[in-house]
Formats: sequence, structure tokens, C-alpha cells
Amino acid sequence: MKTLENALQEGRRFLKEKQIADSDIDAWYLLSFLFRMNRAHYLMHSSMPISKEQYCEYMELIKKRGNHIPLQHITGEQEFMGLNFKVSNEVLIPRQDTEILVQEVLKAADGKTVLDMCTGSGCIIISLDRLGNIKSGTGADISASALKIADENNTRLEANVQFLQSNLFEQVQGKYDIIVSNPPYIPTSDIETLMEEVKDHEPSIALDGKEDGLYFYRRILSEGTDYINPGGFIFFEIGCDQGAAVSQLLKEKGFQDIRIIKDLAGLDRVVTGRYVNQEEPFT
Repeated sequence: MKTLENALQEGRRFLKEKQIADSDIDAWYLLSFLFRMNRAHYLMHSSMPISKEQYCEYMELIKKRGNHIPLQHITGEQEFMGLNFKVSNEVLIPRQDTEILVQEVLKAADGKTVLDMCTGSGCIIISLDRLGNIKSGTGADISASALKIADENNTRLEANVQFLQSNLFEQVQGKYDIIVSNPPYIPTSDIETLMEEVKDHEPSIALDGKEDGLYFYRRILSEGTDYINPGGFIFFEIGCDQGAAVSQLLKEKGFQDIRIIKDLAGLDRVVTGRYVNQEEPFT
């Protein structure tokens, strides 16, 4: 009869043979997910026998990961900003880099109305609602499938966010103090160079930023100034080589106080600016 330790060792070995990055970590995560245990419990009970059915179920999860299915698609969840979000292959998996974006918005969001454009799983706007003191939060996305996931996250995390299906601003009404967006920003020609987990399993609609990766920044800035309050802020997540280009786009549309914020690796990750091309002050 197999034990927890046997299963973990075989899972690690299988993923290494399949050349999965972080094979040891992924094998452990799938074991802890299936058996709902932490490290301390495992260390105390690693010699505990498991049934044939449990062993087979674990190895099925391992085989999926060996086929480069993202870990988060196997478990159906991903932690982001300390919150546990539901994910699927209909939405971009929330990433640690995007936490930098949320942290920057939180600094300016107290008592403000916030629109999250290209909301996907809703991880940005739901995190702002749960962790900040925003006045109201709205998430917009063109994908009905993504919005279904966002609605489920809104319920499971007891947030109070409104979601709407919209091709960018087509269905958006009113104005907001803050617009935040993590739009598709990968140049089309670069998508085939991405890891299998990304290019084959995450929605291309959430990745493809057209020819130069800047298409959605241009459109959001072109249309979005009609939906931002006087003196309001815009926050973008960007690719690590897009800081200067996106900053210039903001400048051309009348934004001031433009800043580029780096991520934990020291790479450009967020661009923000304040829209002052209107008469009324922002307080």
C-alpha cells in the first residue's frame, strides 16, 4: 500500500521527467490540495497509508500538470492579495506582479469610485473592494465567460462589485475617480514564444496586445478620458519594456504626474497618471 511519502516522491519524479519547472513544489502543492493538509501535518503523517483510489487520483493530477496544464487550472484556484480566487481557462491567472498594481491603486482609492477595465477574474477590483475603502467598484470585460468567474469570485469573497459586459467603454456609463486596467499587452508575434502553460492554456483574448502590444493602452486612453472625473487617476499594468511608451501615451492625452513603478524584480510594472485636462479640481 502506498503512503503519502511514496505518492509525493513519485509525483516529483514524474514531473521532473516531464521537465516541469518547480516540479518539487508543484508535486507538493497538488498533494496538499488533494489531501487538504499543510506541511506540519505531512511531516507528522508522511508514512500514513493511502488508498489505491487516492493514489490514482493524485497521479491523475500529476499527469495533468505533466501535460503543462497550469497548476491553477487543475486546482481551480489562485491566491492573490491574500484572497483565494476561483480561476479557469476562461480568465488570466492572477499573478504576483499584478499585486503591485493593486497596491498602488490602494494608495489613492480611499472613498473613490473605481472602474476596472478588462477585469477578467475580477481579482483587481474585488481586492480593492475587500482591502480598501473605495466608494464603489465596477468591473468591465468583453468576455461573458470571464464575467461569470468574476461574479462567482464576487460572491465567494463577499465583495460588493458590479460587473458589466462591454467592449471596452461601449456599455460603461458615468464617470469614475480611478480607472485601472491590466489589459492584453503582449505583441502578437511574441505569444508563440511564451511558456506552454500560458500560450496553450490561457485565453488569447487576455494576452494579445496586437502588433506592438500597445493597442489597448491607446484605445483605453482614447475613449477613457470621457469616463474619468476631473483630476482622476489612471493605473495600468505594463510589460517590463513598455514604461516609456505608455508614459508618452498618457502625456499625449493630457495626463500629468506620470510615474513608472517597478516590481519586486526591479522591472517596470505600473504606469500611472492624473488627468488634469479639465476645469474642475479633484479632491
